[in-house]
Amino acid sequence: MRLEDGALGPGQRQAAVPAGALLDPGGVHQPAARLVLLRLRHPAVHSRAAPPPSASRGHPSHTPLPRRDRTGENGGARCQQPPPRVSMENVGEQVVCLIAYHLLFAMFVWSYWKTIFTLPMNPSKEFHLSYAEKELLEREPRGEAHQEVLRRAAKDLPIYTRTMSGAIRYCDRCQLIKPDRCHHCSVCDKCILKMDHHCPWVNNCVGFSNYKFFLLFLAYSLLYCLFIAATDLQYFIKFWTNGLPDTQAKFHIMFLFFAAAMFSVSLSSLFGYHCWLVSKNKSTLEAFRSPVFRHGTDKNGFSLGFSKNMRQVFGDEKKYWLLPVFSSLGDGCSFPTCLVNQDPEQPSTPAGMNSTSKTPENHQFPAKPLRESQSHLLTDSQSWTENSANPGKGKAGMSNPALTMENET
Repeated sequence: MRLEDGALGPGQRQAAVPAGALLDPGGVHQPAARLVLLRLRHPAVHSRAAPPPSASRGHPSHTPLPRRDRTGENGGARCQQPPPRVSMENVGEQVVCLIAYHLLFAMFVWSYWKTIFTLPMNPSKEFHLSYAEKELLEREPRGEAHQEVLRRAAKDLPIYTRTMSGAIRYCDRCQLIKPDRCHHCSVCDKCILKMDHHCPWVNNCVGFSNYKFFLLFLAYSLLYCLFIAATDLQYFIKFWTNGLPDTQAKFHIMFLFFAAAMFSVSLSSLFGYHCWLVSKNKSTLEAFRSPVFRHGTDKNGFSLGFSKNMRQVFGDEKKYWLLPVFSSLGDGCSFPTCLVNQDPEQPSTPAGMNSTSKTPENHQFPAKPLRESQSHLLTDSQSWTENSANPGKGKAGMSNPALTMENET
């Protein structure tokens, strides 16, 4: 048998020989031997051009090679199944969580904004000294003469608190007589009405004008952190029990839970402390240093009972309590007081007055600002005697400001 070497190429010659030529006893051994010699001479060409044995029954030149990159070892798809999602499956639960989240977030941002950008209130011009009074103070030395000038300037102001030494509370930097519960802030460099503290987290003084906003900021931030910690708790448990897919989201879940839990603990303690202050009608400064009246120190001097203390901060209309809008009672310059210990220098209550009206439960908020009444703490016994002769003026010099408020209303 003769093989035409020029007619077929090495690859085609291999394809023309049947797969069982080496085993066929009909004289096909010579082509098979020549095929072996061709493979020995050109091993690289034959290794690239040789199709699989199954190609001899079809068209070897058009048979594509199997692609290992598109299939796996078992013939499966190269793309794996996506991992399970770390999310809620119930649509109703998703809607409820989205509404609650955005509601708490909106109230948190609103109250935080109001706390930051609400300017603290300062004493009105009535508490500032006139030019003549300032010159008189500069000429008078520190002592009784200095205090006498301040007493004359403050005789018509609703001031019931004093310094530890019993002197009129006067601010040298602002050159004004401090109203009750007013303090000078060293950071803002001005006197703040009903100053609670200077908060670095809001970069503002917390006082009469924004104390309600500060409380709501603490409340909504606490609820916001508790909501995040509660909704993240189930996935946090799965993180430690290896129930989460091995993705980067598992570390985000762990960090989110730890951050929300730590902020919840700190905010709960701070919010609880300020709730106690509101229930006692105290500021942070008054909690550390009780206000001083003429009769002495009285830590509950401004407390009117739980209900009225709440109304003094949040207002009479309960529909505004949860909204960061200003609704506090009063003007910040005067506050109703509850003098537990009577002033020994004050005479007894004039006849005809009901003694039961002195209790805190019977206190009423004034219809007019309390500053319109005359402060009896700045008057002496002689003025009380003079005022008692005039029925119209005798009611303005009572020892208990609550009695004055009831007569004004």
